Amino acid sequence: MSVLSLLHLCDSLFPIGGFSYSDGLEAAALVRLKGDATYAGSGFSGTDTASSDDLRNWLDVSLDETFARLEGPAVRRAWVFCAAGDWNSLTTLDREVIALRPSSTTRRATRAMGKRLLTTWATLHADPRLDHALAAARDGSLAPALPVAFGIACCAAGVARRDALQGYAYTRLASTVSAAMRLMPIGQSEAHVMLARVLERVSSAVDSVETSTAPLHCFTPVMDIAAMTQQYMESRLFRS
Repeated sequence: MSVLSLLHLCDSLFPIGGFSYSDGLEAAALVRLKGDATYAGSGFSGTDTASSDDLRNWLDVSLDETFARLEGPAVRRAWVFCAAGDWNSLTTLDREVIALRPSSTTRRATRAMGKRLLTTWATLHADPRLDHALAAARDGSLAPALPVAFGIACCAAGVARRDALQGYAYTRLASTVSAAMRLMPIGQSEAHVMLARVLERVSSAVDSVETSTAPLHCFTPVMDIAAMTQQYMESRLFRS
């Protein structure tokens, strides 16, 4: 049952609204990059239209930085704290995850998706831990950030910690690829080849998350600038 629960949580049909967020990819893909010093050193090709190479670089940074150093460790710790019933540590973790996202739109996005995830999962599967988390969300002590909510839901569903980490990495990378197919001149086959390539490295990234004792951190200035730019675009498909 835990495998089916994980598949359910990671399914694009699960109603957390992830399809409406690009985490700044839209701004990065559509801005004219040629000669723009803001994006120097970003790995973007420097052409007027974002390319498959740009998406490949974006996915690599998403896995190596955002997942391996911030969101993955947050999922792991949320799972551990939920299993131990350590709600004080869970609250501190949640606040730290929110504080480490410099873009206000990204903070709103992770809060919105995290709350939708917990609310929907609690509706489907009654569990006192989910009730506790939702009560904390209502009184403002828990946002909850998406990786924290995912860790709690997986723990409550009996999903093994490593499986939870792999599932979270998959769903975040797949969501990025889905957004890219709506934003860039990239076909389905090419997009899924890139997704498959980066998924080959997920197991190694999870190993890193499981063994790391480093504090939560993440350094993705280009992604952060793109996310901050997103809200000022005159016309856009995504909220972030």
